[in-house]
Amino acid sequence: ASVRLQITIMTLYHFGNCLALACGPYLIAYKYSMLSEYSTFWRCTKAGGAYLATQFFKMLLLATFFPVDSPGERFDASTELMKATVNMGDLIGLYLVMTRISGKGEMKILVTGLGWGGAELAATKIIPLWVGARGTEFDWKYMQMSFDANVCLVHYLMVATLLWVLTRPELNKAFRPAVVGLLLVACYQSVFVRFLSLAIPLAPFTALLLKTVLTCGLGVAALFLLRMVSHGH
Repeated sequence: ASVRLQITIMTLYHFGNCLALACGPYLIAYKYSMLSEYSTFWRCTKAGGAYLATQFFKMLLLATFFPVDSPGERFDASTELMKATVNMGDLIGLYLVMTRISGKGEMKILVTGLGWGGAELAATKIIPLWVGARGTEFDWKYMQMSFDANVCLVHYLMVATLLWVLTRPELNKAFRPAVVGLLLVACYQSVFVRFLSLAIPLAPFTALLLKTVLTCGLGVAALFLLRMVSHGH
């Protein structure tokens, strides 16, 4: 009984670590940004609801027009690109959420990005962590899943920033193609990472590192454009 109790405590400890790693950045971003001062939790919840509705429609499109991949099936670049095109539904959903949020641009970006990313965390990460991270055998994939949740937060904040910048009249018309190009890269980066993972191939953590570098690079570009628009250049 003592050994079983120790195993239970250790598995719960591992689950707690993974959960803290996955959820911590979301809580910190909400607590120490302007969001907590303006009581925007309900707005973030609405953004999360929009995420769930968008994913439902995306699933309908994928189930209607694309067959389910069978195990061991070869990577088909054209099919994967078409599937990734459905991710543009996220851009539409994020844009609609931002247009219905009042306040400054930074407020809209934070509410949309945190709400959207938090809903994805709850819908795709929490249950697998609860079921898997509490297993008796340690597996790095749950730590990887937690790190991936952090990358997704940066990704959605970056996409929200680019969408807001694109809608601003202060944006120089010469930069609009660049913003659109960055949004397209954000939509198709998952296909690029998966292709490299299969072509080289890459270990799971190496693929996650590549995804992190790409996302952070896009984030830096988005911050540059945001600053440029905010200063009226």
